[in-house]
Amino acid sequence: MVRVSTTPRRVAAALVVVTTLLVSGCSGAGQRPGSSPSAAPTTEAAPTTQAAPPSTAPPEDPATRAAALVAELADEDLVGQVLMPYAYGDQATKVSAGSAAGNQALGAVDTPAQMIEKYRLGGLILVGFSADDPTQGNQETTNVDNPKQVRKLTTGLRTAAGKLPAGAAPFLIGTDQEYGVVTRITDGVTMLPSALGAGAANDPALTEAAWRAAGTELAAMGVNVDFAPVADVLVTRSTVIGSRSFGADPQRAANQVGGAVRGLQTAGVAATLKHFPGHGHSAVDSHKDLPVLEQSRGKLAAEAWPPFTAGIEAGALAVMSAHLDVRSVDPGVAATFSYKLLTEVLRGELGFQGVVITDGMNMPPARRFGPGEAAVRALKAGNDLILMPPNVGQAYDGLLAALRDGSLPRSRLVEAATRVLTMKFTLADRPTPELSTLGSKAHRAAAGALAAGAVTVLRGKCDTSGVRGPVTVTSSDGRAHTRAALTEALTSAGMKVVPSGGTVVHLVGYGDGASDLRADAAVTVAMDTPYVLARASSPTLLATYSSSRASMAALADVLAGKARPQGRSPVKVSGLPATTCSG
Repeated sequence: MVRVSTTPRRVAAALVVVTTLLVSGCSGAGQRPGSSPSAAPTTEAAPTTQAAPPSTAPPEDPATRAAALVAELADEDLVGQVLMPYAYGDQATKVSAGSAAGNQALGAVDTPAQMIEKYRLGGLILVGFSADDPTQGNQETTNVDNPKQVRKLTTGLRTAAGKLPAGAAPFLIGTDQEYGVVTRITDGVTMLPSALGAGAANDPALTEAAWRAAGTELAAMGVNVDFAPVADVLVTRSTVIGSRSFGADPQRAANQVGGAVRGLQTAGVAATLKHFPGHGHSAVDSHKDLPVLEQSRGKLAAEAWPPFTAGIEAGALAVMSAHLDVRSVDPGVAATFSYKLLTEVLRGELGFQGVVITDGMNMPPARRFGPGEAAVRALKAGNDLILMPPNVGQAYDGLLAALRDGSLPRSRLVEAATRVLTMKFTLADRPTPELSTLGSKAHRAAAGALAAGAVTVLRGKCDTSGVRGPVTVTSSDGRAHTRAALTEALTSAGMKVVPSGGTVVHLVGYGDGASDLRADAAVTVAMDTPYVLARASSPTLLATYSSSRASMAALADVLAGKARPQGRSPVKVSGLPATTCSG
């Protein structure tokens, strides 16, 4: 298990030591680029005729290892450690002509491996597309196809990073694997229900077990940072957050966030709480504009921050800052660039001492500045890792220039790099699971238990939900795959499914509205946020909050009368109770 309970104090102590050394001139700037970092300096041993006894000293903790390495790094390496861009291509060293052109535009290189080597990067984010993804607007490439390909890619990326002066620390490879609508790697992995589904089940133990399975599968593919869980409380009808949130109740969401963090990090994958200070408190999409939070500071502390606090207490290694204008704290300044929010509130009040990561710097609110200036501003505000700069070369050059002209204090860069390397060493020395663990029986059981706990009846009976006779499964256009999954699950549950003429079970999902409902449906099922059910006329209304195979199997068991729906809606649906089932 990744244990981080004492890390903040050790990080703070290590930062004091290494900052003092580097500010006083011991910056490592004269180190030959490309040379291998050594351990902490040692003194010459006195002559002896006897062999030294075996060392019984305990291994150095991550913060100490990080401080020793930072003390040896050149300016160029320190800057590289705080950058985590994306790159084009599904391999590290061999890409298509189109991907090479994309990488040339990003950083004047052809391949991801060359980008790592040129800019001495601390990490790379893997991105990918999905049809229902509300964040796809800033995903300009795709790196993922299947687990075997991802494992080959991540191995190649680490080989490139291992040649760097900071290569003793594991290279960070992250992705947005939230499960639900934002899931970068979908083929060949165990798909969990969405966060909102976990909120409906309201069982942190089930959440922890499911996310431990997910973390194990990410680790098997070579991914060691998950930009999840979403800690936003869904108090608005936000379409960009939606089912990515665990729900509208701060404490229930907090319990689920804690479970997800423990699950991921037990498997050796860093969890990232996002999007601080709380994207669920605005319905505006920060992928398009700068959302404004008008809530008072007290209201945010009571309603938005408990899940972040719970995640921090669970040991989360990272927090993602958001492009949000919080008028009650730092009006007119996006949280990404706000010292008051990131340093005074997140670190000072909430006590977080891990790595603060920006949201994508290629999003419109961050592009109000050039890549270099934006990176400098973000670092000075309290971020430690700059994610997805629109031009990695300009971000790198801007940070290096600011460091050398004094506009970026060396102590701030040292602090950031030390935190990043501490997280890396915390994740070090973990065995990589075999790819055969993906989709294992145990993992499918964990996902299935969480999905079963999520199914909610908002109108109708709590046993068989009124389904009798043959069933006809329908949905809005483009959901043939989900219809097929439910049809297969119903058949396995012993029900007869017919193309037409049966009892209509109608599925609605992400992006569907009132026009996608069917008046003749006996059962309408919401597979994303359940708000659309307020306009449904069906005598039975169910919510799974997810269209995963596990969720469709759980739904089939309820429709067949083999299981009792146990969920409670984690958000309010106009005119409907949270559940019609007692207990």
